[in-house]
Amino acid sequence: MGIIRILLIADTHLGFDLPFRPRIKRRRRGPDFFANFERALMPAFNGEVDAVVHGGDVLYRSKVPPRLVEMAFEPLKRVADAGVPVYLVPGNHERSVIPHGYLAEHASIHLFDHPRTFILQTTSGSLALAGFPFLRTGIRRDFLNIVEQTGWSRVKADICVLCIHQSVDGATVGPSSYTFRYAHDVIRISDIRREFCATLAGHIHRFQVLTKDLKGRTLKAPVFYPGSIERTSFAEKNEKKGYLILQLETEGTSSGKLRNWTFHELPARPMIQLELHAVGMNGSRIQAWIQSRLFEIPQDSIVKLRVHGKISEEAMAVFSAPTLRALAPETMNIDATLVDYTVYKNRRKKVPK
Repeated sequence: MGIIRILLIADTHLGFDLPFRPRIKRRRRGPDFFANFERALMPAFNGEVDAVVHGGDVLYRSKVPPRLVEMAFEPLKRVADAGVPVYLVPGNHERSVIPHGYLAEHASIHLFDHPRTFILQTTSGSLALAGFPFLRTGIRRDFLNIVEQTGWSRVKADICVLCIHQSVDGATVGPSSYTFRYAHDVIRISDIRREFCATLAGHIHRFQVLTKDLKGRTLKAPVFYPGSIERTSFAEKNEKKGYLILQLETEGTSSGKLRNWTFHELPARPMIQLELHAVGMNGSRIQAWIQSRLFEIPQDSIVKLRVHGKISEEAMAVFSAPTLRALAPETMNIDATLVDYTVYKNRRKKVPK
């Protein structure tokens, strides 16, 4: 029985909060993303998998300096140098094209820069990886045609997977678990061909495995979203972050099958939201309140302070970025949102434009 092991990672968003010439000295989140990127690739560095699939958004945006592309692809090139090929789907943050693409070139790094199919030959058998770059509009209408353009049906392999960076109906996001359904930019999960034993996907930041369609029918090919490797917004504050390892069995059926999969959690910094009701509080009391709350939470937290109520002009100074950073440990990130943005001075209400 042949087993091919795939490490699936996605939405690394490298470069997020990582200015090369910072104007302000504070803790940056950029190193957190690079650290988890290295952690996620360890099974590949150690030779424990046969290939790495990156589901897209390796970078946090499309317009980046060449230096960032070099930094982002350096770990992937080390993986490739170790004999583990890498397959990458350009995502929406890259606008479907890896910027400064010449810096990503490597004989064993394969980009789905257009609809295409790659063949991975291993001692356990062969794997066809079909995929295409992110499509911003019309994917629901054009999906079947684009998949056919990959040429997957014309290749011979023991097993076949589909690699995408798109939303699929049934996927959920956000604290209210919004479910993608019928929009023009959402793939019908029933349109995924049965010949694919699995769909390896990026774009959705929450880890999830879709095994049923919207009507509750079991899918032949589960859809795997490993999610992002770090929390990128407070909508993700309760989500686990990590990567997936899938074992694909190359014998037993005409198209092979998925044998099992494992989600590996990565350390993600805690995100904590504090609610401050500041009515009647002066600057000193507000500072004391903030310091006491920050003392009670993990010292590496990412903190959002939501301030409710009318605030005096004297108290407003507490919520400036420099003052908040001075109140918090250097290991924290903190910012404030004024929910009821009104300022009182000499009993006259001023509402900022």
